[in-house]
Amino acid sequence: MSAAITSRFVSRLTRKTLALILAGGRGSRLKQLTLWRAKPATPFGGKYRIIDFPLSNCLNSGIRRVCVLTQYKAHSLIQHVQRGWGFLRGEFGEFVELLPAQQRIDETSWYRGTADAVYQNLDIIRTHEPEFVLILAGDHIYKMDYGPMLALHVESKADVTIGSVEVPQERAREFGVLTVTPDKEVIRFTEKPDHPETLPGRENMTLASMGIYVFNRQFLFERLIEDAETVASGHDFGKDVLPKLIGRHRVITYPFCDVQTKAQSYWRDVGTVDAFWEANMELAGVDPELNLYDEHWPIWTYQEQLPPAKFVFDDEGRRGMAVDSLVADGCIISGGCVNHSVLFPGVQVHSYVRLRDAVVLPGVDIGRYCQLDKVIIDRACVIPPGTVVGDNPQEDARRFYRTEKGVVLITREMLGQESARIR
Repeated sequence: MSAAITSRFVSRLTRKTLALILAGGRGSRLKQLTLWRAKPATPFGGKYRIIDFPLSNCLNSGIRRVCVLTQYKAHSLIQHVQRGWGFLRGEFGEFVELLPAQQRIDETSWYRGTADAVYQNLDIIRTHEPEFVLILAGDHIYKMDYGPMLALHVESKADVTIGSVEVPQERAREFGVLTVTPDKEVIRFTEKPDHPETLPGRENMTLASMGIYVFNRQFLFERLIEDAETVASGHDFGKDVLPKLIGRHRVITYPFCDVQTKAQSYWRDVGTVDAFWEANMELAGVDPELNLYDEHWPIWTYQEQLPPAKFVFDDEGRRGMAVDSLVADGCIISGGCVNHSVLFPGVQVHSYVRLRDAVVLPGVDIGRYCQLDKVIIDRACVIPPGTVVGDNPQEDARRFYRTEKGVVLITREMLGQESARIR
């Protein structure tokens, strides 16, 4: 099959696909970062939100029909999608629709699980008449062309195709774990096992589900109706729906790796405070694995119209500067030093500040003489002058939230300040 024919084949598949992004989860392992926002709405990478990555993947893959399913504290997520993703043309059959939990089945039922969230919207899915349904988690950071996965699904005559990545065995307890044959057929699916099965010949690595599934439309409908009628079910894809399919239907996996080298592609679950901090810190490196400057695969987002970042004062000991850092629009570094950090829009760093290994969310104001090391500062915090974080672990843990790896999360509530109105 020639490259041109392959490209046309894939583009036909993407036009027949409806993507559903599951974005209703709280993300409780992110602690106070998700106190007022859903995990997919959490800022990431200096100017984005986590939800922008699966949305951008859809757009760049040629999938222009997308539904975002929301539930937990979804206001900021809904606001972001409305502001940043309303440019698709409905008259051409392109859209990003928001599907909040609406108690559609009865008066008491919110989304009870990932499968139930899709089940409760079957009537809406039917109206779009897709041939394939692509189900995506809304809380992972990665760049992926979904076209080849759809092509493999069709060529393999699969009922379900599961995207997979290789992860270290010690982390596999957080995911669904796959056991597959050499021809990619899944023969076992175990959700968050205590003792994850490893890959043949690689005792420290496990094949994990990405939370990405391709279903044939009618097959999906039948399985969700069957699951909804099962009283004992938790109505979750990983725990309930997928394990029942193994051995009864054709389930294959699509390994997310480089086509030529077979090396594992970039994929991060930023579901913990440490993982969130680490993934942001990676971006401040010289040559990060996640290339945000890729013109061929842009990450789209909504951004406020703000002036350029500004660096002022050049006196000894009072020099406005940033090194090995990402600094977004609207930031003012006024006589402070920023090192290996990620600053979101509208951050102000005042004189004599020393900021290192920091992730600073939008609108933060850092007072004079602060010394902050290995921190995440939530939106709109006002850090009092002279605040020191990173020198005394016990004191940091008393005032803020400190992880076992020493990352300190600071929120307005911890500082005794009122919650920010816009999250």
